[in-house]
Amino acid sequence: MCARPSTSAPNSPINPPMKGPTSHTFYSQRLRLHYAEWGDPDAPPLLLVHGGRDHCRSWDWVAEQLEKDYHILAPDLRGHGDSQWIQGGAYVHTDYIYDLAQLIHQKNIAPVKIVSHSLGGNISLMHTGVYPENVSKLVAIEGLGPPPEFVKERISQPIADRLDKWIGEMRGISGRVPKRYKTLDEAFERMQAENAHLSADQARHLTVHGISQNEDGTYSWKFDNYIRAFPAIGIPFEDQYKLFERITCPVLLIRGTESWASDPLVDGRIKHFQNAKSINVEKAGHWVHHDQLEIFLEHVTAFLKD
Repeated sequence: MCARPSTSAPNSPINPPMKGPTSHTFYSQRLRLHYAEWGDPDAPPLLLVHGGRDHCRSWDWVAEQLEKDYHILAPDLRGHGDSQWIQGGAYVHTDYIYDLAQLIHQKNIAPVKIVSHSLGGNISLMHTGVYPENVSKLVAIEGLGPPPEFVKERISQPIADRLDKWIGEMRGISGRVPKRYKTLDEAFERMQAENAHLSADQARHLTVHGISQNEDGTYSWKFDNYIRAFPAIGIPFEDQYKLFERITCPVLLIRGTESWASDPLVDGRIKHFQNAKSINVEKAGHWVHHDQLEIFLEHVTAFLKD
């Protein structure tokens, strides 16, 4: 077993040990879903929504800096972290949106501010388009979905071809056994290889909170492999853009210049928002909040202020 990971912010002086959040559950569509909570319950609410194959504790460094001003809730999406996996294998955006709506409804935290990443960003944007009155400010790190070129190619495929490809993906995943690592260090090395920007402390922290020990003593990632399949049928991209157009609160779109994501100012997608600002962060990939934490926090704290 590895030593307890350091949780100090990267590239900054050593801080006192991070005070961990409390863990809670709520129910959505009969699934038991987990969320972490920081800060004073009487403070203004803030949701942190992670991306695909991630978990709520990937926000720890952000929450550590924001909990003095906000009551923070960070859910584990269904099929991720310490939330339950679904029966079947179709993880679709409509269900994710429902889960987010349920957390906001059950905890009675609307209007709420949201900081989100990737899949979580896309979910948060579409939820806000459905319920614009429930969100007062929204940050989305690369949450617009695939670049327009990918979208154009996908929607041009006949539905029979899309379904055939999806069925093949599902069959492949059904025979895929979750990878087992003999030691936590092996999993840590895989985490480091996934993102070269991560410090050793960051990678170890993300690994410790993102992995479970199997009965035979090996380790496997917590997320359900079925989340890897791209749904054959979901919310059409044109309808997603219509939801973006309904968002009335200020929106901050953040992108890493070393990421695969395209720039919404260049590809034109920022036109779908009533009140949005887009920024690019240098020397950052897809996980901007990990790769350039201090710069990310400067932008976000300034944006979230009333």
